[in-house]
Amino acid sequence: MPVEIAPSILTADFANLERELDRVANADWVHLDVMDGHFVPNLTIGLPVVRRIAQISPLPADVHLMIEDPDRFAPDYAAAGAKSVTFHLEAARGPVRLARELRALGAKAAVAINPATPVAALADLIDEVDMILIMSVEPGFGGQSFIERSLSKLRQAKELIGSRPVKLEIDGGADRTTVPRIAAAGADVIVAGSAVFGAVDPAAEIRALRELAR
Repeated sequence: MPVEIAPSILTADFANLERELDRVANADWVHLDVMDGHFVPNLTIGLPVVRRIAQISPLPADVHLMIEDPDRFAPDYAAAGAKSVTFHLEAARGPVRLARELRALGAKAAVAINPATPVAALADLIDEVDMILIMSVEPGFGGQSFIERSLSKLRQAKELIGSRPVKLEIDGGADRTTVPRIAAAGADVIVAGSAVFGAVDPAAEIRALRELAR
């Protein structure tokens, strides 16, 4: 299957989000970073904005929750129309229960791990989720440099997934120089923020990244 591209609106023009969504309509997902100022130091969008984006977006919403209490709040994002909801393993108190609740609400359940968290920590959760997200930068800010050891974590995660129908996503530092290596290491979904929304023609950049990932 071709690698999917998920532009992150973290670096988009927030005053013109509907226009920005139209500019990346040839992507596979729109990636929405929700940060609470506690789990990560930054503060971004919340439930009302995600709900509205899910209503108007030409793409399915891939919501990435970088929040302190996903057990409490993640189901609300599934109910608001997110097609995929990612919570952090480091923040969830009952990850199995939470993944099952998200699936029951009709969303895909995904789990993310920070750069310092080993892939082995996902072993007991692998059969409960639809996707694994490997953070290739420290969560909280866009525009950071790619962490090279993330490539080995992708390969480890791919081995852990095996023949299961679980996708492998990576978030952070994806651009024309890193995408070929990311794809070769096994990523199924690549989140790209600055590379896409910082381009003169975001749609053309998505096509370029997709081609480089072949």
